[in-house]
Amino acid sequence: MQEAIFAGGCFWCTEAVFNDIAGVASVESGYIGGANPNPTYREVCSGTTGHAEAIKIEFDPEVVSYADLLDIFFATHDPTQLNRQGNDVGTQYRSAIFPLDDAQKTEAEAGIERAAADRSEPIVTTIEGP
Repeated sequence: MQEAIFAGGCFWCTEAVFNDIAGVASVESGYIGGANPNPTYREVCSGTTGHAEAIKIEFDPEVVSYADLLDIFFATHDPTQLNRQGNDVGTQYRSAIFPLDDAQKTEAEAGIERAAADRSEPIVTTIEGP
């Protein structure tokens, strides 16, 4: 099993999408990207902690690849909206990928390029981490 971490707005919305993907064993919602290791919901909602609402996906790469998960991620949120998704506004709702190693970072860069090819507006998704 491998893990992937994506932030694409409200974590409950993105969690629901990935729970139905073959090869995904589990999806866990949480916060990532800020300084406080255990922020509260209220702290994150203040927009001052640097955290993003994110999901951690545990998946079987023999069934679904990291690249496939990236393509699903880009297809199920608007990666052209800076620090928002629809009515959810703030840095905690940013579009971001948190690669866990260099291979995932390379895949994330390729995923952004694939997503950009299908859109007229620029992709604002960030890659945060290694």
